[in-house]
Amino acid sequence: MHHFTELSDVPDPHKLLDQAQLIKNNPVGNQQIGKNKTIVLLFFNPSLRTRISTEKAALNLNMSCIVYDASQGWKLEFEKGITMNTDRAEHIQEAAAVISQYADIIGIRTFPSLIDKEKDYSDAILRQFQKYASVPIISLESAIRHPLQSLADWITIEEFKEKKQPKVVLTWAPHPKALPQAVSNSFLEWMQIADVDLMITHPKGYELAPEFSSGIPTEYDQEKAFENADFIYAKNWSSYEQYGQRLAVRENWTVTPEKMARTNNAYFMHCLPVRRNVVVADEVIESDRSLVISQANNRTFAAQAVIQEILKLL
Repeated sequence: MHHFTELSDVPDPHKLLDQAQLIKNNPVGNQQIGKNKTIVLLFFNPSLRTRISTEKAALNLNMSCIVYDASQGWKLEFEKGITMNTDRAEHIQEAAAVISQYADIIGIRTFPSLIDKEKDYSDAILRQFQKYASVPIISLESAIRHPLQSLADWITIEEFKEKKQPKVVLTWAPHPKALPQAVSNSFLEWMQIADVDLMITHPKGYELAPEFSSGIPTEYDQEKAFENADFIYAKNWSSYEQYGQRLAVRENWTVTPEKMARTNNAYFMHCLPVRRNVVVADEVIESDRSLVISQANNRTFAAQAVIQEILKLL
């Protein structure tokens, strides 16, 4: 594995899952592999879990870790052949090449514009770093995917599932802002190779991109979708077809105790941060069937498994 930006980068995802589970049992058991290696983490957007868990993973492997808030540095230009006479002082071509001299691995977090669908879904910023950098790239969330979160979610489901093929429901939930589709896209991408019975539920108009959702059963009645579910994964996303828009929804899509009562005593999942009593009721997120803290904990072991696999090839 040279890069980690999407599922197709991983030669054997099930082996990566197994490695993450082994790492969780002994997080500092392979420190030699990271000795004298450096990872640079670039954050164009805010982060709590991704930043801390990835840095912790690198430290567990005995790596040096440099975290750079790219939003506070020189503004980068990503267009080719442009006359740089605006406020963008540095071109990606030089920036990626320079950082590659300081790092053995580069991690990048960037969000979509939610304005230009074509540009966002080309994952332009992440792909240009891949093009111009000379070292492996790890996605810390991109415009359209969040693979580290999805690997951590998979670890969590495997850890807590109570039957071989649990029913997993990805449910849209309300939010006061228009949010990216990255977590939801990635979750669907990874869950399709997991041994689960997967379903999506959302209001009409909130269909996700076909490249991620095609072939997955969709139910527009949230309460019906929850029936006999073993895991409920709640996440807001903005419209894909009416790109980046928050569409009017009459029904109440908040995850409540009454809706969870329709499930098979399901576990509740969310990537965090979460708007309490908007996305999910306090009683649900604070219940003993809430896995949000376990998910966050597994972010370290997901990141560590990925970094470790890349280091093996350096």
